Amino acid sequence: MAPSASSSSTRTRAPMQHIDRKELYTSLEARIRYLHSFLDFGTNDIEALSSGAKYIQALIPAVVNIVYKKLLQYDITARAFQTRSTAFEGPMDETPDEESPQILHRKMFLRAYLKKLCSDPTQMEFWEYLDKVGMMHTGLGRSHPLHIEYIHIGVCLGVIQDILNEAILSHPRLPMPRKISFVKALGKIIWIQNDLFTRWYVHDGEEFTDGMDFGVVEKEGFLHGKKVLDETAEASSSSAAATGGSACPFSVSIESKDWAAASSSGSTCPFSGASKAMEGLSIKDKKPVLAAKDNEDARSDTTEKPSR
Repeated sequence: MAPSASSSSTRTRAPMQHIDRKELYTSLEARIRYLHSFLDFGTNDIEALSSGAKYIQALIPAVVNIVYKKLLQYDITARAFQTRSTAFEGPMDETPDEESPQILHRKMFLRAYLKKLCSDPTQMEFWEYLDKVGMMHTGLGRSHPLHIEYIHIGVCLGVIQDILNEAILSHPRLPMPRKISFVKALGKIIWIQNDLFTRWYVHDGEEFTDGMDFGVVEKEGFLHGKKVLDETAEASSSSAAATGGSACPFSVSIESKDWAAASSSGSTCPFSGASKAMEGLSIKDKKPVLAAKDNEDARSDTTEKPSR
């Protein structure tokens, strides 16, 4: 039976939003607003990221070692580390490995960058820096240009998301609604970062951006002349971790048949910032599994109300 004219006329739908195409390519703020709206990135996501930041920060050392093990596994990605960084003045190995000076330097910045992802996404500076990260991989914003083809950028983001997702979803104490909200929020951040990479690679909107000056050169870790990444703190914490520290708050095993071993022998938990960095990390049959921090933390997690 066909619907009556009256029922058809009373149907309502949300008004169609107008998006100014030119603004998407000339205004970062407008682009971020559109991405937030399309992805439904809002208060619940911000709350999930805020409450889950401690878990990401605990995983950072493991993520960094796995990412660089992966990047050095292929000659085509290892080539990037034979180009001197504008911020690095130390010696360089012609064929880099995980202990090469330039790799240790890059790991320090990746740790600081991942920590930045755990900061405040309500501030425009957060997204401006993510955009700058994208720009700097296309030969802009550096006194010694760095060109990384997008295929390697995209797959690297995929590796990071894969590690974090499995670690979060495998946590034995977090309630499932909280895991879901955390994984969703983190996925949106990573996909917005992906867009802020691709916008510097694709040619869409070039009719609006011809003549725009994107060549401002700043030191790595700076935005508008302000230091936004504290890589020295990351180096200090890593150095302190390497010489010992408090007991590891996680009981964890990281294994995967798809990853090469990320560290040598040892029994210290790799996820503790106060423990020896990355000792005890073996990768065999499974991906990262994040265990309970301690009984007190576990009890608070299980009683916490799930995000709505």
